[in-house]
Amino acid sequence: MNFDHVSPHREAGDGLSTSFIKAEAVRLGFDACGVARVLKVDDSTREAFNRWIGEGRHAGMDYMTRYSDARYHPDSVLPGCRTIVSLALNYYPAHPLSDDQYQFAYYAYGRDYHDVMKARIRELARAIGLTAEYKESDERPSNSILFRVAVDSAPLLERYWAMQAGIGWIGRNHNLIVPHRGSFIVLGELLLTAEVDFYDQPIPNHCGTCHRCIEACPTCALTDSGVDASRCLSYLTIEHRGPFSAEQAELVRQQPTPYYIYGCDRCQRACPHNQFATPNTTEEFQPSKAFLDMSKDDWRRLTREDYQQLFRGSPVKRAKFEGLVRNIDTLQD
Repeated sequence: MNFDHVSPHREAGDGLSTSFIKAEAVRLGFDACGVARVLKVDDSTREAFNRWIGEGRHAGMDYMTRYSDARYHPDSVLPGCRTIVSLALNYYPAHPLSDDQYQFAYYAYGRDYHDVMKARIRELARAIGLTAEYKESDERPSNSILFRVAVDSAPLLERYWAMQAGIGWIGRNHNLIVPHRGSFIVLGELLLTAEVDFYDQPIPNHCGTCHRCIEACPTCALTDSGVDASRCLSYLTIEHRGPFSAEQAELVRQQPTPYYIYGCDRCQRACPHNQFATPNTTEEFQPSKAFLDMSKDDWRRLTREDYQQLFRGSPVKRAKFEGLVRNIDTLQD
């Protein structure tokens, strides 16, 4: 790997310039950016996550049980990590599917956000003068700042670090809510082995006594104590593999119209903070006309070839053709 080093942009004093990092993030189209100092993850967060796993509320997502202690230490993701730059990108659509169509979670309308975010975060790293991206097989070069990009690709508590970076708070629906923007955002991180000249601080939680998200959950998966993935429509229609049990099929069928066949946005759509959501302008997130024009009958006649054409480079590939057809067929039983 080439570790040719370009001096990162700095202002007077020690550390990278936070203001420069944020200015470049704005230029690259990110909707929020904050910078957190890497400290030990607090006890209450660790205990809550461990309890969630211990109670089996992660359902069949066994990958959540891996790297148990590692996920509390960003050092396990990037050795020597001292700073996490948290970044958010809005995906709220300009043209949502109509209520007479089957529904998809908004984030699935366009291209896979993992690819979009990773590419844009690497652009940010280059813009602030970083060239040494961490790879486990590489030896660390002397006098170089290493960075690593993470978008759901490492054992990292993304919402926790976004909260520490001051870009939002974790709402009752367990999504990150950004002030004056809402929660229809995807997160990514730029981890650095360097310090910056200014760190952001967490902001207060503004959910108050509101429980609209909990009241909107049709399967009672969402409660004050957290999310039970085994009852969550997003888990069932995306992560669950194989046929549904009779109980799972009933949970999918008991949702009110309009029916979701991939994911679920009901808790977010009910959130009053999302009245501030504005349509995204990210080209990669724009849905195709073919997707927007699909009727229920079109979905019921979906072929593997249709699926591959509609969802090339899309996050919907997570459910696979068989999973999407299973979801559709369950609603016709």
